[in-house]
Amino acid sequence: MPDAVVASPPRQNPDVIVLGAGAAGLMAAIAAGQRGRHVLVLDHANKVGKKILMSGGGHCNFTNTGTTPAQYLSSNPHFCKSALARYTPQDFIDLVDRHGIAWHEKELGQLFCDGASKQIVRMLLDEAQAVGVQVRTHCAVQLPRAVEGGFRLETAIGTLQCASLIVATGGLSIPSLGASGFGYEIARAFGHALLPTRAGLVPLTLSGKHQERLAELSGVALDVEASCNGAAFRNRMLITHRGLSGPAILQISSYWQPGDDLRLDLLPGRDALAWLQAQQAERPASELRTVLAEVMPRRFAQRLCEVWLASRPMRQYTPAQLHDTAALLQAWPLVASGTEGYRTAEVTLGGVDTQAVSSRTLESRHVPGLYFVGEVLDVTGWLGGYNFQWAWASGMAAGSAA
Repeated sequence: MPDAVVASPPRQNPDVIVLGAGAAGLMAAIAAGQRGRHVLVLDHANKVGKKILMSGGGHCNFTNTGTTPAQYLSSNPHFCKSALARYTPQDFIDLVDRHGIAWHEKELGQLFCDGASKQIVRMLLDEAQAVGVQVRTHCAVQLPRAVEGGFRLETAIGTLQCASLIVATGGLSIPSLGASGFGYEIARAFGHALLPTRAGLVPLTLSGKHQERLAELSGVALDVEASCNGAAFRNRMLITHRGLSGPAILQISSYWQPGDDLRLDLLPGRDALAWLQAQQAERPASELRTVLAEVMPRRFAQRLCEVWLASRPMRQYTPAQLHDTAALLQAWPLVASGTEGYRTAEVTLGGVDTQAVSSRTLESRHVPGLYFVGEVLDVTGWLGGYNFQWAWASGMAAGSAA
């Protein structure tokens, strides 16, 4: 895919420099360019939109039709409301439709391209080019400095100045795609507080006997409802050779930290006790593991009965034992030791404290002309297109003001 890459410095200093050629950065550049601003996007990576390209299994889960502020984690839960209200999923769908990109809804409002993710990157580059935005990849940048009338940046293409600087450098997740803490360094240099960062939407790891009990089941998947710290997600869980993954686990990982109580409902959508009582009445000679194997993978049901539940014919269970069995099935304790970390995390939790950033314009309250958008901020969405929608919305808000 041809990226807009030029080796020579621009003929004149831009009005707006955007640091980061990802989803939020490109959207901010387009919005600023549409207002007639001279915009330059700089990125140290070798191509634009790397996270876009790999997302959704290569089909880009570009938004979620059910987006509301409730799907975002932040120390300031009201912060994302303004930007999300002013640039909605339908606004981005309209853009995708104008470019003739076919898409489909997979589940739970998640929209994916029928074709490859590169269609979204091409669309953004075409939109940027149409309003005169220049994009430079392979361009290292040193820490910006505030000067009269804006900012000065020492870059691989020379010294540049601009009136507005938009930081869209992302978080720490997936360093193999070029992720770094540069945006946090910029924020800190300009007096912004940072909230602790950690990996989010990430597989959980098991250790010791907890891993040993499940290690042979690597590759087995089942529906569960994962609950932790007041949050609950029903979806698939995948057992891996190191621990647990799948959408339900990725979702709950953003709410979990080591030592927190994490429970799995292994019979989601059912009243476990009523179901077991019915099985006891209808098939009293059947063993528990046989009954469970009809509603979950057989190998998992067998291991569950070997380690956590004594399997015997259903007629042999007393009412109290049936009650205890149901309680375990609906709140199976999962003792995770950690996460796979930023290496495989889809997002970074924490980041630039939003208390010192305008929720309407995304401009710093400390430094006029400095903006923060996307993942670098302490705003993190659920799995399923929500983080892209935050990128589009926050980028549009900053680009409309810069």
